[in-house]
Amino acid sequence: MHEQQQAIIQTLQVTPAFTDAAALQREIDRRKAFIKDTLRASGLKVLVLGISGGVDSSTAGRLAQLSVQELREETGDSAWRFIALRLPHNTQHDEEDAQAALAFIAADQLETVNIAASVAGIRDASASVMALTDGRRDFVLGNVKARIRMVAQYAIANAHAGLVIGTDHAAEAVMGFFTKFGDGACDMAPLTGLVKGQVRAIAASLGAPDKLVGKVPTADLEELAPGKPDELAHGIGYAEIDAFLHGQAISPAAEAVILKAYANTQHKRDLPLVPAFTG
Repeated sequence: MHEQQQAIIQTLQVTPAFTDAAALQREIDRRKAFIKDTLRASGLKVLVLGISGGVDSSTAGRLAQLSVQELREETGDSAWRFIALRLPHNTQHDEEDAQAALAFIAADQLETVNIAASVAGIRDASASVMALTDGRRDFVLGNVKARIRMVAQYAIANAHAGLVIGTDHAAEAVMGFFTKFGDGACDMAPLTGLVKGQVRAIAASLGAPDKLVGKVPTADLEELAPGKPDELAHGIGYAEIDAFLHGQAISPAAEAVILKAYANTQHKRDLPLVPAFTG
């Protein structure tokens, strides 16, 4: 493992590979404890998360539901609860997967906000967006979708005096594969440090259906390329990203892709820039 690789692993707080089933269970317990402790410390009792039908939101959602159930049992207070939020853009092409995720999560409450009208409103009101080529406009509106979903989650969380959960993990963080102030915005991120394979392992251990555990990951933000796989956008597979984050040697070409993506997306992982302090 070279110095730059080690620095990235430390910065992203990558969770070591699970050595056995006991290690996996300890990590599940640790992350539930994190959710419970964070919620208690906030003085609030409600969690909100948008559910897409992918393995990341399925895993975070189930961890959230189990955590509030434990809080209810521990305190005798029925106010602790988790709200699963569906945020489709018109009709989602993989809606069947989203419904399977909701059945697995078994959330206390379900709400749905179709974001299509909000996205169209921004598109139609902006001459700059309308002037773009079809492909460029599709990309820009993909980020608008992610940010509108963030706004909707915070609106629901505010309405119920709750916190918003994020689904970012180390394999997405290293590639900068999230929308700044979109799906990258949240109050807590319980999957932080996990690689993609570990998220899948936790999902399977929690009882997620195989089709969700093994589903091809997609951000599904582009109308012109619905269901576009993450790995096609990355140019490499999650197996190589996971291996890099666990300190293993990968091909020079794959490593170059990761290092370039990490450097180019540093601004997404940083707080906003401010003037230097001169006092």
